[in-house]
Amino acid sequence: MEKLCNRYYTVQPYGVTVGGDAVEEYTLVNRSGMKVSVITLGGIITQLIVPDRNGVFDDITPGFKTLAEYESNPAYFGAIIGRFGNRIAGGEFSIDGEHFTLAQNNGMNCMHGGTNGFDKQIWKAKPFETDESVGIILTYLSADGEEGFPGNLKVKVIYRLNDENELSFEYSATSDKATVCNLTQHTYFNLSGHDSGSIASHNLRVYAKYITAVNEKHVPTGALSAVAGTPFDFTELKPIGERIDEADEQLHIAGGYDHNWVLVKGQGAWGKAAQLFDPESGRSLEVWTTEPGLQVYSGNFLDGSQIGKGGKSYQHRSAIALETQHYPDSPNQPHFPSTRLNPGEIYQSKTAYRFSVDPQQ
Repeated sequence: MEKLCNRYYTVQPYGVTVGGDAVEEYTLVNRSGMKVSVITLGGIITQLIVPDRNGVFDDITPGFKTLAEYESNPAYFGAIIGRFGNRIAGGEFSIDGEHFTLAQNNGMNCMHGGTNGFDKQIWKAKPFETDESVGIILTYLSADGEEGFPGNLKVKVIYRLNDENELSFEYSATSDKATVCNLTQHTYFNLSGHDSGSIASHNLRVYAKYITAVNEKHVPTGALSAVAGTPFDFTELKPIGERIDEADEQLHIAGGYDHNWVLVKGQGAWGKAAQLFDPESGRSLEVWTTEPGLQVYSGNFLDGSQIGKGGKSYQHRSAIALETQHYPDSPNQPHFPSTRLNPGEIYQSKTAYRFSVDPQQ
């Protein structure tokens, strides 16, 4: 692909859901030729095309070819996650003494918003272009009681692609009742190309000194566990596969990395959360966020049954997700940063993926 001179967006029909809803696909292109495609089902990123060190463009995110596959597959490829990213223990929590029972879709836990979370909803979309970026504004009203959560939650997510190869996500929400809110984005990455196999040789750095340790049900125990001297120490760039199969209790529970890192930058501050680097292609990804946590998921439950774009079978650990978030099970862990949203307040969060290349061979 040659370098483009113009920044633009396109929109086209993508299909019709089982329920009869029409779905559109928006494609954003910047002046460097980076391309991002998003469908109105779940705000799903269907393709993410960026250059390597030789200027060769490739799609670096796993996904499917058809709408039916996105509807039926539980992998959350590329989707907006809500109302609550990650797990809530036992699918329940209380606010001001009132108990709420949620949809349970991960054993007894509520995971990623429940059985029909934001990833399965149809979002309204409005494209825009500024002097420096192109993007879409996605909106959705989550009705009081949806998946068991209280309050009518009005949600807006802005996807913005600038000419510096930065893709950002700006989240905001309001509720008419006290509720909980923890939004994130579940794009997976393989910087060698979505169909390139294992990400074990990718190098990862996470700006954190602790993780929230989990129990056998994959929910936090409440303890913060130091990463120093463990396979979770990514305070410097290290290959993901270097220690992922060591005899470590936390790795054994999750089948690899599927944990929340406690970011050193502090809650609400804008700062760097992680860096992902692929020595083969030279592609590099920096994750910046206002969120206090980062879930690193090393594709442990990909098992080859997900047949993606181009007929590619996505095997075990063939992609990694870097989900900015508040900590899992925060509604049941009072000492964790709060995810409570009261009437009259505005939930706000921002995350950016910054892509670049290392020119060294």
